[in-house]
Amino acid sequence: MTEIDAVLFDLDGTLCEYRRSNDELLDLAFGRLDLDAPFSGEEYYDRFDELYHERAGDGDLGRFRERCFAALADEAGLDPEVGREAARIYTEERDPGNVRPLSGAREALSRTGERHPIALITNGPPETQERKLATLGFHESFETVVYAGYDTPAKPDPIPFHRALDAIGVTPERAVHVGDSLKADVAGAHAAGLSSTWVANGSRGEGTPIPTPDYVIGGPGDLLRPPWSTESDIRSGP
Repeated sequence: MTEIDAVLFDLDGTLCEYRRSNDELLDLAFGRLDLDAPFSGEEYYDRFDELYHERAGDGDLGRFRERCFAALADEAGLDPEVGREAARIYTEERDPGNVRPLSGAREALSRTGERHPIALITNGPPETQERKLATLGFHESFETVVYAGYDTPAKPDPIPFHRALDAIGVTPERAVHVGDSLKADVAGAHAAGLSSTWVANGSRGEGTPIPTPDYVIGGPGDLLRPPWSTESDIRSGP
């Protein structure tokens, strides 16, 4: 088994979550338009991950969210402009300071940081993600932070992974990335030559995940006993 010299982390859904869920905000946004939400929070996140790397340099998260909502509303048989209006309400209500750490995240960062240099790669605007890090008190945990989609192309492009590894002086084959998105985190880590650890969070369905991660954990607390330090290359689930 390859020895791990560095650990890279995703932020949202891996180390923290909003106190108000995506589904709650969708219900609020469409409710103000006297409509039931035509798609779920998970469907929105899937579309977000799918389209984020195609932003073509648009630094405005609100406009990008409008694009996602418009497409999903259109697929549900609604006027895309209704989706855009719901996105504007959603953006007004979404407070990046209203976040909390996932169970075990603080301990996982502390323990992992004692063993290895650690870095953060997050798909999101610097001003938004920095506010989350300040609220959580996580910023000092990382040797470097890469705001993918702004500093570099968005995950799953391999460039943000290489940017983080260059900053801490570790080669891809000696690093592992931890994240909750199969499309952005697992696929991106593999494209960059890293091992991957998928944070399943108990909400991603059953069956074999595609792409297949090297390791699977139920939440960040499982990193207190890192799966890559055991004899098993792949764990079957959380």
